[in-house]
Amino acid sequence: MVEDHPVIARQIVGFLDGLGWQTDHAASGALALTLATRETYDVVVLDLNLPDMDGLDVCRAIKQQAPRSVPVLMLTARDAFEDKARGFKGGADDYVTKPFDLRELALRCEALARRGQLHVDQHTQLGPLTLLARERRVLYQGRPVPLTHSGFKILSLLCDAFPRAVARSALMHALWGANPPDSDALKSHIYTLRKQLAAASGQPMVVTIAQLGYRLQLSADV
Repeated sequence: MVEDHPVIARQIVGFLDGLGWQTDHAASGALALTLATRETYDVVVLDLNLPDMDGLDVCRAIKQQAPRSVPVLMLTARDAFEDKARGFKGGADDYVTKPFDLRELALRCEALARRGQLHVDQHTQLGPLTLLARERRVLYQGRPVPLTHSGFKILSLLCDAFPRAVARSALMHALWGANPPDSDALKSHIYTLRKQLAAASGQPMVVTIAQLGYRLQLSADV
């Protein structure tokens, strides 16, 4: 949720959290870009009138830099047809004007999230590594690689972001939601995943990026 007006932001975040959603809030374009390029989201709700950047520029940057394609719903007081046209041409997937109904906003977010999932590639091929999302299987040079449930989820995020790194916070959020355990739990899952991938490939495939998180490394990786 990218919104600089504190009252509106509290209303939206509180309503969505009440539905059981996990919502992050950014009050500036700079923070929105930091979150959107380090974390993985189902939908971005984006105000256009931000204190530091125009929301159209934020939308374009998210579309170019996010680890995977994410739908953007523009939520703004700019209600002229020309504004809407610029929004859609700037990359918006939906456009809602203020004032708005929170219930309608939630329905539109759900529709965008479902649409986004339809475009998620169920078969990811990165060199010798094959990830079959629908079947929850991983192959290395055509041979099955046994992974734990958490290991598969971590590897999926690393594949989505490749060749970029995935922040520790994004991995912990994906595994445990809003109430993660201490960081040692993530380290334990990473250790197990590294062992399982190394046993299949004969080389280290998950590398640590200092002060950020982890990155997938392939044999042809430079």
